[in-house]
Amino acid sequence: MLAFTNANEKQSPTIIGAGCKLTGDIKTDHTVQIHGQVNGNITADTVVIGRGGRVTGRIIASNLFLHGALDGPATVNIANVFSAAQMTGTLSYHTLNITGNTGLECKLSKRKDKEKAA
Repeated sequence: MLAFTNANEKQSPTIIGAGCKLTGDIKTDHTVQIHGQVNGNITADTVVIGRGGRVTGRIIASNLFLHGALDGPATVNIANVFSAAQMTGTLSYHTLNITGNTGLECKLSKRKDKEKAA
């Protein structure tokens, strides 16, 4: 059996794999990678929604990498939105990077508060 972390490591990512469905909230100081489906809110330092990944709920994070779908609001410091991304809701950000044609159907809101999302 493979071990991804050991007793000396202080950080390990939370990964929701392809084909996995999770209902409930995730809260961590580290990275969350979503390749399956999450119905719930996510609070983390970094949230990565991979292609084929879907989140229905609120995201609060320092960094968002959106390749998949987000149905709900997000409050982040840095939002990276890639070509296959889809989003509905409100995206509140300090820095916004958009690559290619995306399926954004959301309200964009530049944050004026200090950079502290997660």
